[in-house]
Amino acid sequence: MGIVKYNNLKDNAFAQIDVQLHRRHDLIPNLVETCKGYMSHEKQTLETVIKARNQAISCLESIKKNGLNNNLMSQLGNAESLLTKSLGQLQITIEDYPDLKANESIAQLNEELTSTENRISYARQAYNDEVMAFNTYKQSFPQNLLASSFGHSENAPLLVLENPKLRSKSPSVSFHS
Repeated sequence: MGIVKYNNLKDNAFAQIDVQLHRRHDLIPNLVETCKGYMSHEKQTLETVIKARNQAISCLESIKKNGLNNNLMSQLGNAESLLTKSLGQLQITIEDYPDLKANESIAQLNEELTSTENRISYARQAYNDEVMAFNTYKQSFPQNLLASSFGHSENAPLLVLENPKLRSKSPSVSFHS
C-alpha cells in the first residue's frame, strides 16, 4: 500500500510541474510576437527562444508518452535550463529597446513569466520532496525486498534545473600590497 501511495504522490507532484511548464511555454509565443515589431533585426534571439521552447515541449511530451525516467528527466532539465538561458538573453535584449521595455504588454508578460518561474520553482521543490520520500520508502527494509518485484527497482528521477543566475561566477577580490 505504501509504495503505491508514494508513487502516486510523486506522479501528482510532477503533474503540477507539467501545468506550470505548459503555462510558461504558452506565454513565450506572446512575448516573442510582441517583441517582433520592435526587434526585427534581433531575429536570431527570437528564434533561439522559440527553438528552446519547442525542445522543452518535446521533452514534456516524451515524458507523458514514455513515463518518468532518469534519462527523460535529465533531457527535460537540460531543455528547460536552455529555455531559461534564452529567455534571459531575450530580457537583456529587451533592455536595449526603451520603447519595447516601456510597452505595457511586455511588462505584463514579463510579470506573468516571473510569477510562473516562481511557481515552477515551488512545484519542482514539491516534486523533488515527493521523489525523495518515494525513493527513501522503497529503499527501506522491508519495502526494498518487494519494490523490485513490483517494478520499482529504479529510483525515481529528480528534476534538476540550472538557474544561470545561481551559476554565475563569484566576483574575484584581490588585495595588492
